[in-house]
Amino acid sequence: MTETTVDAHEQLAQYVRFWNTGVEREQRACAEAAFTDGVEYRAQIGILTGAQALIDFRDQFAAHMGTVTFRLREQPQVHHGRARLRWEILTGDDADTSFATGTDVLHLDEDGRISSVSVFLDRAPEGFDPEAHD
Repeated sequence: MTETTVDAHEQLAQYVRFWNTGVEREQRACAEAAFTDGVEYRAQIGILTGAQALIDFRDQFAAHMGTVTFRLREQPQVHHGRARLRWEILTGDDADTSFATGTDVLHLDEDGRISSVSVFLDRAPEGFDPEAHD
């Protein structure tokens, strides 16, 4: 791996930590390390802009679902300022129930911070209606 790829993998580890922490101070630290100021997050549920919008989304999801774990299904692929992460969301106190799987495509700026995320569902949650979201 090149030095740039190693740095990107460190940034991607911050991204995973961001989704897995519910402690506000830790979330903000992970967000600051991982995201650019105007990070854009595009998913079927809508388009979110800025780290605060992502923090709010993560917290609302966890409040609704309870214990949530975001884990990678394989090693991320990184090249030319882009990364692909294949993930799974697990729920339950023992993180033993698979909620959904997906793939995130991230754009990294020249400093390696994430400037945008495009989310694709590989296996949507049971009962998910993609037409219910703009």
